Amino acid sequence: MSKDDTGEQNRPDQNDLAEVYARLYDEHAPALRRYLARRIGPETADDLVAETFLAAIAGHANYDPTRPVRPWLYGIATNKLRRHLRQEHRRYQATARLAARNRPADGHEAAVADRVDADARVRTLAAALAKLAGPDLDVLLLISWAGLDSTEVAEALDIPVGTVRSRLHRVRKSLRTSQGESDATAVD
Repeated sequence: MSKDDTGEQNRPDQNDLAEVYARLYDEHAPALRRYLARRIGPETADDLVAETFLAAIAGHANYDPTRPVRPWLYGIATNKLRRHLRQEHRRYQATARLAARNRPADGHEAAVADRVDADARVRTLAAALAKLAGPDLDVLLLISWAGLDSTEVAEALDIPVGTVRSRLHRVRKSLRTSQGESDATAVD
């Protein structure tokens, strides 16, 4: 990026664009990939990281240089990811169905009982995640997996910070309830 006489950063010209986005890619792609890989797997994450940067390059004229780059890129990545949410939802439902079918028969020893309990919690959690609305799931996973704070999530999803916090509270309460935790006053 070049600076004008006032020291303000201007949008990059076409000659600088490749260098700017190469630097942005080097700086942000690994974290974006980790976030996406946890959501949809490494192969699809690689594709979505590439799509994210292609969209960023194509839409560079829409970027406000006074705002942070990280939330902007996570916003693009999340929008790209939303196309896959239906498939992810189906995968969660399939996991819940498979876990229910693979339950061991009654009468196994105590060691197996522990495994059954763990499987039940996985089934319950998978079913609870499958029931989450896309926007609620986005908030939960941007915070818990990508490590963004509430302000960054708000910028990434272009929603108010208060909405992020209320969605996060609702999701956490829902997950606690699904796991049989009755203490609705637990600290988030």
